[in-house]
Amino acid sequence: MAQHLALGAQGEELAASFLSAAGMAIIARNWRCKSGEIDVIAEDGGMTAFVEVKTRRGLSCGRPEEAVTPLKQQRIRNAAHVWLREHKGPWRDVRFDVVAIVLPHGRAPEIRHLKAVF
Repeated sequence: MAQHLALGAQGEELAASFLSAAGMAIIARNWRCKSGEIDVIAEDGGMTAFVEVKTRRGLSCGRPEEAVTPLKQQRIRNAAHVWLREHKGPWRDVRFDVVAIVLPHGRAPEIRHLKAVF
């Protein structure tokens, strides 16, 4: 379990760095409420992006983004709704992204940013 948590934390750190390098401003990380957790909340050119990060060591269990099931998507939507209620602002546009990361041992990570996927 500790390895799983460490892999997730490493993936979230890589994702935040990747998104920042792409010009997105990180608003919050690992934001939690009763409805669930949002890995990254970012601003992208006037759009608020709620980002789920999925990290895997390999593809034997499928692509990382395949783990963002309809149930997981609904939990993220519910948490985003709570966040939007708690944070006043002109939230004109909102989207839900996934950052899929594969971290094979001894090789460079593969990072894919899937925008507005659910």
